[in-house]
Amino acid sequence: MLESGRIIRSAVAVVAVAAFAGCSSDDDPPAPDTTISVDTVRNALLKAADIGPTWAAPQESAAPNQLVSICGADTAPAGVPGSPQVVASPLSDEGTQGVQSLTQYGLVYEDEVSATTAVATLRAVADACPASTQRPAKTGDREEPAFTEAVATSNLEQDAWLGFVTTRNRQYDKAHPATADTAVAVLSRANVVLVDQYAIYRLGKSDASANPQFSADWQKLVGTTLKRVG
Repeated sequence: MLESGRIIRSAVAVVAVAAFAGCSSDDDPPAPDTTISVDTVRNALLKAADIGPTWAAPQESAAPNQLVSICGADTAPAGVPGSPQVVASPLSDEGTQGVQSLTQYGLVYEDEVSATTAVATLRAVADACPASTQRPAKTGDREEPAFTEAVATSNLEQDAWLGFVTTRNRQYDKAHPATADTAVAVLSRANVVLVDQYAIYRLGKSDASANPQFSADWQKLVGTTLKRVG
């Protein structure tokens, strides 16, 4: 498992169905059931204890019909495509010099076609994200320094899971040095879509490149969940 303490200590498909033409008989064995249950997905989502002792479930959770923002900046969270059963497990690790968070959603559909369509819907959102966005400083209840955020989307494949990942790197105003790196991975297999967002916010940093452990960390977290689904 990914061991992670406070930020100051550690910055941390489609299933192809083969068919053949020919005669069948009553002696043919039944096709295996590839449907994944909601209980399997719920048990596969990582819990705080699976990651590290300083991780915990936050007090506030997102609305049940919303996912995370794919494009970042000020864009709204993506809606849940279709009508799946939704299980979620939001986690965070808040330190004195930054915050890590992992927001996991398991979308369990009735069939594979619905899951594949859901990934395509979310990919359309990702493909429409601007490559770079600038925002002025905010004041009030959600005070935030001015920032520039770069966004990139690429295909993602692991074992029988297929989908995409959108990564974001946010650089804050030099007067308030901080960076935020985010990865939103969307993958499907059989009737399930997994949406994972891993984010790390670091204070006192103004390096234009992402945290060197960032890519390995989000891939390890996502990969662990995929293996737990089976």
